[in-house]
Amino acid sequence: MMNYNNKKFRPISNSENGETTTETVFEYKQKGNILTSNYSGGQIITGHLIGLVDSEGNIEMTYHQVNKNGEIMTGNCKSTPEIMSTGKLRLHETWQWTSGDKSIGKSVLEEI
Repeated sequence: MMNYNNKKFRPISNSENGETTTETVFEYKQKGNILTSNYSGGQIITGHLIGLVDSEGNIEMTYHQVNKNGEIMTGNCKSTPEIMSTGKLRLHETWQWTSGDKSIGKSVLEEI
């Protein structure tokens, strides 16, 4: 099983309807197959996620965050890892808001 514990990620791309930017930093913690993260930066004042990691390193997660407009936003995300030539991880994500307009988006995060 892939271990994300103590890894940091930053978005390199996101759909227009997303709130994370290259200024957002995710700090992952993992115990067993349970993944958590605190994140902030850019449009996000503070956010948290919790998810499950499968045997191939895929993550299924739920997140909630407070944006700079003072809104609580929530959603679900599925993330697929890619090991880059540098040995660092890139995460390909498909997500959907469960608040607001409930739209779908895609983002890519890279380990920093």
